[in-house]
Amino acid sequence: MSAAALPAAATPRRARTSRLVRTLAAAGTGAAVLALPIIGATSASAATPAVATAATISTTPAGYPNNLDGWIRESLAIMAQKGIPGSYNGIHRNVIRESSGNPNAINLWDSNAAKGIPSKGLLQVIDPTFNAYHVAGTSFNIYDPVANITAACNYAAHRYGSIDNVFGAY
Repeated sequence: MSAAALPAAATPRRARTSRLVRTLAAAGTGAAVLALPIIGATSASAATPAVATAATISTTPAGYPNNLDGWIRESLAIMAQKGIPGSYNGIHRNVIRESSGNPNAINLWDSNAAKGIPSKGLLQVIDPTFNAYHVAGTSFNIYDPVANITAACNYAAHRYGSIDNVFGAY
């Protein structure tokens, strides 16, 4: 049955306490404003919204946004210089499957972890693979997003032709 076919009696109603909650919240705010002169505050003002400026936007040392999009784009630039194939979509798809975009992800339960070498980072690379396929010019820290992506893509290029050809655990 669609929502349009439901009788009016079945539509959700606001909780009766919401009016009381709003009244108490407003009263509490009013009491706080009245108390400001008593506790020594000379004025009150609302918080000003943060304005993004070039100084406040977090970027990588190479100038890319310090987020999944920036890490992928920076990795692609390095990969292009080194002749490592791969696309934004192929990397993004695999990152989301492997770590949900968490550069600090670590798998402590699979067969690699049972052997003492857990998968780490955005693309869940194990230490021996990271070390073998590390790309010159990137960090030696497996949790560094750009180093993790480029090493994983280098491995995938050697094993599968490209990260674009990886559609499951690799």
